[in-house]
This record gives sequence, C-alpha cells and structure tokens, in this order.
Amino acid sequence: MKMVVKSIAINAYQDAMQTRGREIRDTVADRLRKPQESAGGFGDTLKDSLKSVNDMQTEKRVLIEEFASGKTQNVHELMISMQKAGMAMQMTGAVRSKIMQSYKEIMQMSF
Repeated sequence: MKMVVKSIAINAYQDAMQTRGREIRDTVADRLRKPQESAGGFGDTLKDSLKSVNDMQTEKRVLIEEFASGKTQNVHELMISMQKAGMAMQMTGAVRSKIMQSYKEIMQMSF
C-alpha cells in the first residue's frame, strides 16, 4: 500500500513539473512575440492585478472540482494552485487596506 501511494505521488509530482515547465515556456514565448507595451496608469495596473487574482481563484476552483470528481490525481498541482490563490487574496487584502489607509490620510490633510 505504501509503495502505491509513493508511486502515485511521484507520478503526480512529475506531471506537475512537466505542466509547469510548459506554462513557463509558453509565457516566455508570448512575451518575446508581443511588442513591449507602454506602461499604463495605476488603474490599469490595479485592474490587471485583480484579473490575475480572479484567474488564480478560477483555476483553483476548477482543479478542486477535477480532483473531487476523479478526473485528475495531481495533488501537487492542486495544492500549489490553492496556495497561490490564497497568497494572492491575502496580498490583495493587504493592498486594499493600504490604499484605504492612504485615502483616509489624504482626506484628512488640510489644503
């Protein structure tokens, strides 16, 4: 029984590493093909960041559903996705708090 679990874990790890390697290669290739865009404003940066966080949450939800239904057994990819999505949400909350704190301080300034 222990050997079966170990072999499943090794296979899942290898699948996750291969998938991640393909994702990195695809991302680098996309960046090399696209011309560099001019930097947008704060609003654009914030919108892109929130879209990225939302994409991570969606990916996490899909992986959880696939794992629960038995479509995939890749536990490592699931756990990594869950951690990434959780950290992204924590960072989003921290940035939101800092923005609100800065807004309040600016509103209290006398001109």
